[in-house]
Amino acid sequence: MPDDPNPPPAHLSHAGAVVDKAIEYMMGQNLSSLAIASALLGGSMALLARSMSDDAIIGILTNAIASVRSGELREHQDMNGT
Repeated sequence: MPDDPNPPPAHLSHAGAVVDKAIEYMMGQNLSSLAIASALLGGSMALLARSMSDDAIIGILTNAIASVRSGELREHQDMNGT
């Protein structure tokens, strides 16, 4: 993958790496993908609810839905070879 001219902030990369390790661990525990994703989504929603308004959370979810509908989510998945 070419060098990203706008790399994510270090704290975002660190958080992403921690989540990746947690997913790897849970997969090693033979938890289903659905169980892992549901737990991560539920935890994410709870975290957002502590620091954002409902309207802001709805905006985030609306953007996520648009990414699924446009195929952007699958494009990203295909680019990563998964």
